[in-house]
Formats: sequence, structure tokens, C-alpha cells
Amino acid sequence: MAEKHIDDVTGVETTGHEWDGVRELNNPLPNWWRWIFYACIVWSVGYFVAYPAWPLVSSYTKGMLGYSSRAAVAAEVAMAKESQKVHLDKLKKASLQDIRTEPELLNFALAGGRSAFNVNCSQCHGSGAQGAKGYPNLNDDEWLWGGTLDAIHHTITHGVRNADGEQARDSAMPAFLKDEVLEAAQINDVAEFVLALSGQKGDAAAAERGKAIFAEQCVSCHGENGQGNAEFGAPALNNGIWLYGGDKETLVETISYSRSGVMPAWGKILDPVVVKQLAIYIHSLGGGQ
Repeated sequence: MAEKHIDDVTGVETTGHEWDGVRELNNPLPNWWRWIFYACIVWSVGYFVAYPAWPLVSSYTKGMLGYSSRAAVAAEVAMAKESQKVHLDKLKKASLQDIRTEPELLNFALAGGRSAFNVNCSQCHGSGAQGAKGYPNLNDDEWLWGGTLDAIHHTITHGVRNADGEQARDSAMPAFLKDEVLEAAQINDVAEFVLALSGQKGDAAAAERGKAIFAEQCVSCHGENGQGNAEFGAPALNNGIWLYGGDKETLVETISYSRSGVMPAWGKILDPVVVKQLAIYIHSLGGGQ
């Protein structure tokens, strides 16, 4: 019988295996670990038999218990929809104004609207509806197309400047430089006048020249005092709220080449009840008229 070899450093017996002078210590797994390992093997076999486990060509093994997490989720969703059915039916029949006067129905509409907003609208308007460059802030009091419940509902339903909504909000600001309506010097003067309208500092002499041009080219949509006009989707120019920016460079760009943002006609994409919920939710954000 070969003599056992004991490692000099650890004092542990080696297995007798050696590779290039490196010996393997004989440290067998503790019994408790081995028994847990064997138990896991037995459990896995039982799991394969009891639950869906093995993929097949076009299906999978169903398991003796017939359990399916997909079916369980589907059942939960169906149960949730059934529990909401009463309120959904009420929302379908109720007018926007009626929803506002029924606290329980209003809370249900707000919850649904918030969820629908996060899924469909937050990508452009932000998760807090704070907007971004080219995408309106829905929390303030400035509304391009009106902030009443009915106006908001119409805008959501039909969208803005899209090819899908027959009643889509639509207006076109001329590209004054591109369309050769004004020259660059005239556009500079108009931009200076708009800066003055919004209380910003600029070239007073240029602003005075731009006032006459503004009266001739811009007043019909933006108003004599730059107060805007929701009928045309024309923004107010006499405050500090800007959709694309109110600095001189951005104003010159906007006047020169116009802007033409597009919003989908959500009425063709979402259920009418969801559109109602969205209108109620957006109106509640703080800037609704």
C-alpha cells in the first residue's frame, strides 16, 4: 500500500494526483452539502414532472399540475377588467363635465388617464408632462389649441397636423425667409420686436422697425399685443413661455423657416373611454382652463 502524502503547508492529506509537481488536496465536500445537492436533483426531477418544463416543437410539456404562469396572469387581467367594467361603462356614457362632478368616477378616470399618459404620451411630453423643445408643457396655463376639457379632448382625439385625423388641428405659419416673404434684415427686426414684447432686452431701434412688419404679417394670428390665438394654434409671444425657445437666434430660425409639429390622432389608436380618461387627467394637471 502506497504511503499517504501529507501537504507540508496545510497538513492535509493529498489525493495522490499530481500535475507538474502540483498536488491536489483531499478536501471532500461536507456531508450536509452533498445531501442538499442530491435533494436538489430529486426536486428538479419532481419539478419537471409537475410543472411545464420542456419545450417541444410547437408546444411544451404541460406538467401533471397543469399550471401556467401565462394563464394565471391572463386570469388576473380578466378579473381586473371585470372589476373595472362598471366604471368603464359609466365613463363611456358620461360626458366630460359629468365625470368631473362624480368623485368616484373622477378618481377612476384620473387613475386610468395617468396610466394611459405614461404609456402613450410621456415619450414626448415627459413623465411629468413638463414638455420639451417642440413638445408643449401640459402643466402651465398656455394652450396652443385651448385648455378646456372639450378642447383638450378634441386635440387628443384628432391630433395636430397629421394625415389620419380629418378634424386634426391644423395651421401653417409661413416660412418668411424660405418663402421669400421677408428679407433677412426684416426678420431680424421682427425678432427684436418679439423680444421686446416678451420683456427681453434687445435693439430698440430694430424693434421699432419690426413693429410695423409685425402688424402687417403677424397680428392676424398672434394678436396685436402678441397674446396668441387658440383658434389658429398661434402661441402667445408676450410672456416667457416658449415652445421652441425665445432667444434671438431661435426666434430668427422660427420666423425664417416656420415650425410644424405633428401629434397623432389618438382617437384612431385608443379606445374612446381611454381618450376621455386622458382628457380628464391632462385637464387636472394644473393648467386646464
